[in-house]
Formats: sequence, structure tokens, C-alpha cells
Amino acid sequence: MSESSTGRTVTGGDAEREVVDLCRDLIRIDTSNYGDHSGPGERLAAEYVAEKLAEVGLEPKIFESHKGRASTVARIEGEDPSRPALLIHGHTDVVPANAADWTHDPFSGEIADGCVWGRGAVDMKDMDAMTLAVVRERMRTGRKPPRDIVLAFLADEEAGGTYGARYLVDHHPGLFEGVTEAISEVGGFSFTVNENLRLYLVETAQKGMHWMKLTVAGTAGHGSMIHKDNAITELSEAVGRLGRHKFPVRVTKTLRHFLDELSDALGTELDPENMDETLAKLGGIAKLIGASLQNTANPTQLGAGYKVNVIPGEATAHVDGRYLPGHEEEFLADLDRILGPNVRREDVHADKALETTFDGALVDAMQTALVAEDPIARAVPYMLSAGTDAKSFDDLGIRGFGFAPLKLPPELDFAGMFHGVDERVPVDGLQFGVRVLDRFIDHS
Repeated sequence: MSESSTGRTVTGGDAEREVVDLCRDLIRIDTSNYGDHSGPGERLAAEYVAEKLAEVGLEPKIFESHKGRASTVARIEGEDPSRPALLIHGHTDVVPANAADWTHDPFSGEIADGCVWGRGAVDMKDMDAMTLAVVRERMRTGRKPPRDIVLAFLADEEAGGTYGARYLVDHHPGLFEGVTEAISEVGGFSFTVNENLRLYLVETAQKGMHWMKLTVAGTAGHGSMIHKDNAITELSEAVGRLGRHKFPVRVTKTLRHFLDELSDALGTELDPENMDETLAKLGGIAKLIGASLQNTANPTQLGAGYKVNVIPGEATAHVDGRYLPGHEEEFLADLDRILGPNVRREDVHADKALETTFDGALVDAMQTALVAEDPIARAVPYMLSAGTDAKSFDDLGIRGFGFAPLKLPPELDFAGMFHGVDERVPVDGLQFGVRVLDRFIDHS
């Protein structure tokens, strides 16, 4: 048992103690996703999660979409099964990490400086561990949730979810029967404004995606000759134009709501047309917010040629393109104008944008749970510049939010650790998240 800042005695002592070990165990299971099937896959993580759920009386099922690419799903019966169900989903795969670049081995789950270190500590084995810890404690003590909860620990999110969420939605939609709302990653974390106010950013929107391959065809020839039809030159110029292009700021509903909340918090009006000044006030979260102001297209790979004295007949590049909700057509038209007629553009992977409103009983439950554990908390909406498995579940009519609650020290560059080096999560942040998530379930 533990006592909250409001004086209410809460269950969850075991969960708070257990969450750290669960997070460390998950980090130690290497689930690196290289975008193909060359990595270790998620099977061991799926089995670990299934074992932890089965230990407390649940009946998890493992779904393997490809050898080693496995997801775990379980359903918890609520007090009122007639109510629409809630989905809590997380992914168990992580992006690769080079141990030589890290202070602590990325797959050691080491505890140092008050944090659990490792690949996936914030993206998103922390939330996986918090969910497991809370569910296990509630099952042990017989505390049913108000309504059914579906738990999904998914494969392949880091490569678009084809072998995880997308596979389950397409082939096993019955698993999510009756589900209308969901929570998952990249939301619910804190930004300290001052000693009287801490904002907790809840993700209510996601940019759409166009991962693209660009190709320019030229005339192959000898590298010593004068050559006016060089595919590399043409492509390089086009990629340079694209990489330097500044797309215009577009004020979405989510951005407008966020700016209004932030203006109130800071006691000053924020001008969306002068976002440089606004971002300067946001510290570590400026990276997250800045990328949600406009469409983006970042060149990420180049390829051409096989020998120094041979001019290749073709050159290619890959681009990570993201567009704001409602602005896909504008984005694609801008791309074609910038690249020019000699560049062939094709999608490698594409996905839609999402945006929902910041209201309703689920949002109220988030605010209630946060304030109970942090009296100066205020939940505010924001747009994620990337995407999550929520896009797949949206196809089933499930309204998704990013809510993986963490109270963070102001100096921690949380946004910079997503896919970065020295990824880590504070131990007390995990324990805070367990308490908030437990309360949230009670009010959901």
C-alpha cells in the first residue's frame, strides 16, 4: 500500500516495486527491428508477457504473423461488460542500437543515476512494464476494471506495424470486439512550466506518413568523359532542394488547442506565425512540438554506382515524409514541384494522419488521475510528428490517445531519447506512471 499526495491510500505497492524489474527484463530481451526479418523478432518478448499475464489468471494468446514476429493479446473482464471496452496497447520491438555509442549497454537494463537505461526504456518498454505491473497487481487483489480491457503487446511498430497491429486488425479483428477507445505511447509525459504548473502532453493527433523512394535515370558511361546526363547529379540537386525546403506553418485544431493552453499557462499570447519565439520557451519538448507545425520531408538514404570510374545509369534516395492532418494533397503537390519532372517518386510505406478532439470521459479520467498524483498537473493535447499503431486500430473505429504517464525531471531531454543514444527512464517516473495508470483505469 502507498499514500498519495492527496492522502488517499492506494493499492499498487507491489506494482510500484515490480515495474522496475519488468522494465529491465523487457529491455534485456533484444527485439531490434531492422525493417525486415533479419533481427531477433519479438517472440521471446511475447512469451515473456504471456507468462506474466498467465501467472495472474489471464488467458493470453500469442499471434505469430511471420516466424519470430509475435504479438500477445489478452482480455480482462470488467465490472460492466455491457460498456464499450478500452484497449491498452504497446509494442515490444525497438529500433537497433550500437552498444559502442552508449554509456551503458543498451540491452543491459542497468540502473544508474536513478534511471533504467536501455533501448526501449522510453519507446516503449516502460509503458509495457507499467501496464503489466498494474494489471498483475489488480488481478492478484481481485480489483476488476469498470469495463472490459483488451491488452495488446505488439510486434513491428517500428517498421509500420505490418506484422503486428496491422496483421491483427486485418486477420483477427474479433479480438477487439466492442473496443471504442485506446491509450498507448508518446503521451502523458510532463513538461514543467514553473513551480506551480506542470503540463502533461497527451497525444491526440499524428502526422501522416509517406516513406518514399526517389529514382533518377541517366545514361551510364565512363567516368572520365564529359557527361551532361548524370543521374547522381540530377538526384543530388533534387534531394538538396527538398532537404532545404521549409514547408509553411499550418495551424491544425490540435496546435491551436495546445497554443491556447500554453498561452494560458505562460500568461502570454503565443503567435503561431512566430513559432521560433514560442519554441524557445519549450525547452526539451520543442523538438516534438516543432515538427508538428508543418509538413516535413527528410532525405535519409542515398544509393548509386558500383565503381569509381563508372557513371551509373540510375541513382536512388529515400525520404521520410510526414504530413499534417488534412494536408496530404498539398504535401504531395509540393513534393512533385520541388523534385521536378526527372525524379520518379514512389511510396515504400504510407499511412494516414489522425486527429481527434481533446474531450470526453477518457480525457477527464486522465486529468483526474494525473492531478491525484501531481496537484500541479494539467493535461494538454499535442500532435505527434511520427505515428503509432493507433493508425491501424483507427480502421476499427477505435479512438486513440497517447497516454503513457511519466513525471520527468525538467532537465531530462525526453524527446531526444526517442531512437537516440543513452535512452533511459527515471525509476520514480515509472512508479509515478504505475500509480497514475491504476487510477486512470478506475475512472475510465
